[in-house]
Amino acid sequence: MRRIQLIIAYDGTDYHGFAKQEHAITIQGTVENAIYSLTGKKVDLVGSGRTDAGVHAKGQCCIIDIDTPIPTERFAKALNSRLPKEIVIKEARDVKSDFHPRFMAKKKTYRYQILTSKVNDPFIGKYCYFYPYSLDIEAMKEAARRIEGTHDFKCFCASGSTVKDTVRTVYSIEVHEQDDIVYLDVCGNGFLYNMVRIIAGTLIDVGRHRLTAQTIEEMLEKRDRTLGGPTAPPEGLTLLEVYYDAALRYEQT
Repeated sequence: MRRIQLIIAYDGTDYHGFAKQEHAITIQGTVENAIYSLTGKKVDLVGSGRTDAGVHAKGQCCIIDIDTPIPTERFAKALNSRLPKEIVIKEARDVKSDFHPRFMAKKKTYRYQILTSKVNDPFIGKYCYFYPYSLDIEAMKEAARRIEGTHDFKCFCASGSTVKDTVRTVYSIEVHEQDDIVYLDVCGNGFLYNMVRIIAGTLIDVGRHRLTAQTIEEMLEKRDRTLGGPTAPPEGLTLLEVYYDAALRYEQT
């Protein structure tokens, strides 16, 4: 039995999130079905986390445990031939039997994209939140600095979450604009339910001068979700990369 790591990129537009569900098309279910088609083996695809419906990924890290004669270096190409064009296995690699993509993750980076042009763009629109208004980038940067650090982020967590420990560390939030797209790159040691989308919605309201950097401090101090902005829609969000200690991850070769 081998444990194989899969780095997966996907366009989540037409999928009901990562996690497998009955009567719904998901990333996990689609990849597991493709693996069964390729190998005749039923596997459990374990990811670094669950992305919501409509959310994308460039570097989702997953593992499977499987007994197959297919060499690992050929596994990605063989599997891609059985996957829809919206899902691509970027890399397949043998990892240690105790490697876990969620519990051993050191940090993750998400990107949220906001398209501020006056008209939507059919080539990039489904990967951005179309928001045809000017944003004050400097105000957003100042507010983003107040979010960075270790805090109780209950105020940036959507209702319905069952997580009890809401303390997380946000290492950095980079805000920049290029060609009518505002990019929010958020790096942290872990994220709560809809946390990045709530950060995005709140920073957008700051950029529109509806909220201020001081609002961020009040949110964190009072742990009050109602003080912040709306939850930004899913299509603007992409999981860019999950980071690990490579010495703990890979099999020795």
